[in-house]
Amino acid sequence: MNFFEQQEQARRQTRTLLILFVLAVSAIVLGVNVVAALLWIAFEGGKFSAVHGYPPYFFFTNTVLTLGLIGGGTLIELFNLREGGDAVAQMVGARLVSRSTSDPQERRLLNVVEEVALASAVACPKVYLLDREESINAFAAGYHPNEAVVAVTRGTLTRLTRDELQGVIAHEFSHILNGDMRMNVRLIGVLFGLQMLAGFGQHLMQFGGRVWARPGRDEKGSSLQTVLFMAGLALFVIGYIGIFFGRLIKSAVSRQREFLADASAVQFTRNPDGIGGALRKIGGLSCDDAPGSQINHPNAEQLSHLFLGAARASLVAGLFATHPTIAERLRRIFGRQVGLLDAPPLPQEEVANSRLPDLAFAPVSLADAMSNVAATVSSTAGLPPSSGTSALPWASADLDRALRDPHGARALVFALLLGEGAQRTVQDAILDACPSPQTALVAHLAQQIAALPAIVRLPLLDLATPALKQLSRPERDHLLITADALIAADQRVTLAEFVLQTILSRRLGPTAGRSVPVRYDHLGTLRSEVALLLSLTAHLGVSGTEAPVDAFLHGAAHCPELSLSANDLRGIMAIDFDQVRVALERLLQLAPLAKPALLKALVAAAGKANGGPLPANVTDLLRAICNAIDAPLPPAVATSYPGFHVNPF
Repeated sequence: MNFFEQQEQARRQTRTLLILFVLAVSAIVLGVNVVAALLWIAFEGGKFSAVHGYPPYFFFTNTVLTLGLIGGGTLIELFNLREGGDAVAQMVGARLVSRSTSDPQERRLLNVVEEVALASAVACPKVYLLDREESINAFAAGYHPNEAVVAVTRGTLTRLTRDELQGVIAHEFSHILNGDMRMNVRLIGVLFGLQMLAGFGQHLMQFGGRVWARPGRDEKGSSLQTVLFMAGLALFVIGYIGIFFGRLIKSAVSRQREFLADASAVQFTRNPDGIGGALRKIGGLSCDDAPGSQINHPNAEQLSHLFLGAARASLVAGLFATHPTIAERLRRIFGRQVGLLDAPPLPQEEVANSRLPDLAFAPVSLADAMSNVAATVSSTAGLPPSSGTSALPWASADLDRALRDPHGARALVFALLLGEGAQRTVQDAILDACPSPQTALVAHLAQQIAALPAIVRLPLLDLATPALKQLSRPERDHLLITADALIAADQRVTLAEFVLQTILSRRLGPTAGRSVPVRYDHLGTLRSEVALLLSLTAHLGVSGTEAPVDAFLHGAAHCPELSLSANDLRGIMAIDFDQVRVALERLLQLAPLAKPALLKALVAAAGKANGGPLPANVTDLLRAICNAIDAPLPPAVATSYPGFHVNPF
């Protein structure tokens, strides 16, 4: 599944959405003016005169008021959704699942989310649970992968096996990676604005009807309420244009994306029975008035395009259906027609004993290295109790606890930055000066991290991200300032420190979660930035008798439009990390379809194209670059980490 192509398609769909929105608004404005004109003629007793005409600014006033109502509603709803995925989850009454939960079902859910996050190199999202919904459904929401949330219903936890749950989560991660998640959240605000006129008309009808029914009303009051009722009815009828276009937009945007997400889920897990089994159970739960994916919350219709399955039964299939039929989705997954499945709640014992992920897919060198990790460690004060299970079976109990607690996760970040000798002395003084010193905890976690293979240390940051996001804005700022101080303790920046600093800034900085506009459609406009990253990767990737210039040229061959030569290779001493940081900021503004060539060039320069394994430091650098430019992890890099075999290209 080419996620870059899907991101570009999401951009094009956003433009289509804007065009449809303009058409819908134009139709509503036209309808309002036509009805207002007819009412004015009726008010004049049918004796409309072309001489007297309409009052001054009659149509202008109608248009401005209508646009104000639609635009105001859209802006208000988008403001309410400014928190992104968290705000969407709260709209349907979802509850944030605690990272330290001891509930077996919730623990299994968190583990599965962590596994897929590791596989895709996406910051582990927050997880929400719709406690009151017994159907099988889920959604991902947010403006950016760095602030995404994944929400599932209670029925998803109680009715699906671990493999099926894994397929559902992989489906939602596809929406995070392919760029349509941001568009879907904005669509909520757009649809709310389009339906404002109908909603306003409905309120007028209800108000007029209530007052009309009061005893003792006089003739004048009766006449006024009749006018209010009829005006409300007219506005509701006109406003239904917005409802029509809104449902048309939702169905046009949502249906094809669900097919793509289903295919991505199979590719992520390499198991069609995962997402396929979940869909078969949704179909098995369905009946005429209660689909197996139905959401009963009043806001379900407003969010229907976000869900895995249809949140509400559709009165008109086809044109207005937000989701393809279950039968068609299953046919595309399995390549044939398959039967549906019953979906009774699973026994608690099956959930509690649900298997943990094995590491059969991991490189042999990683398995050998993990054999040196101590099986048990002493308990650590200041951390919550261990959950007893983890998506990281190679992590110690103390690391597992730290990953799930905001202050423990902060200490883990500092532990990843601890050095030795004189640098360590300065760093300890910095930690002691913090408002809430954690020096002893940081030192203990640093010992635990030192026992891990180098290749698995950076993924700890991915899993700690949800806990770090629970810190307040001042606490996040203090964490970033302290991290910068720890890095500067020895007056230099190492590659490992640069990588960690880059990821932390992108995920926790003031601009975290914000998407940037596309300003560069082709790599040719960023020739010097590409040459800089290729030079750094070539120097780090070579070993033995290999020459950096050969690696550089091998990577440059994937970007022929740049015409890079050996003269463009920069010496390792001439490469400054500040320059790299500026280059990444510009490459972040590159069009999605231009990024694959860049990443393939970097992987080739690192030596993977020649069949050799990537060194851990190069793997981490490429992971940081992907985080910095909002790109999925290349398969050559993904298979170097514990996780699934992901192939986003």
